Amino acid sequence: MSNFRTSGFFGSLPPVTKNLIIINFLCWLATMALPRVHIDMVSLFGLHFPTTQHFHVYQFFTYMFMHDPHSIEHVLFNMFAVFMFGRTLESVWGSKRFLLFYIVTGLGAAVTQELTWLWSVQSLASSNGISLAQQLAFDGNIQFLVTIGASGAVFGILLAFGMMFPNAPLYIMFIPIPVKAKYFVAGYGLIELVMGIANFSFDNVAHFAHLGGMIFGLILILYWKKTTFKNNGGNF
Repeated sequence: MSNFRTSGFFGSLPPVTKNLIIINFLCWLATMALPRVHIDMVSLFGLHFPTTQHFHVYQFFTYMFMHDPHSIEHVLFNMFAVFMFGRTLESVWGSKRFLLFYIVTGLGAAVTQELTWLWSVQSLASSNGISLAQQLAFDGNIQFLVTIGASGAVFGILLAFGMMFPNAPLYIMFIPIPVKAKYFVAGYGLIELVMGIANFSFDNVAHFAHLGGMIFGLILILYWKKTTFKNNGGNF
């Protein structure tokens, strides 16, 4: 476990957690301010479909620092989760391991989202009786596919917290009864799966990206538990 000196609110946060929160809010402010000088941060750094002219490989990383410029709720809720759960994980794991986990789960969510898009386009092509290449060539809506937000990494953090502190009591808004972390995480994951499969027309949330963050987080935790943490008496 790593120890961090405290000095005020931000000084009490471990460094990676603190800087992730600061960077995400700065990027969110930039997405609102820079369009005034004709710089669209979401278009540049959000994750696009690979076959479009807007796609760049670096977007697999940068998309997780972009949030909805039209509302503060998106970035606020994500960073609140980083604050609530990320600081605990960083204090236990150390800064380097926590940062690696955050990035891997974010990248995993991005890969999952791209595969989900590919599957959706392939399904649409099959229903139209044309090839995938033809669907990609003539479907103009593909140009508008873009994913932003740290939610994939946040769901990875939620999974890790639930695995490490399964019986920790969590309070859900408007529900006065505490819920154990393991049930909270399992329930949240099930909801994301159902919402992703249902694919409601009014829903623009990347549910499978969230699940991807959890899956990649689980894989990484199991790998660590099998290797590095084995030398710590089996404690995780």
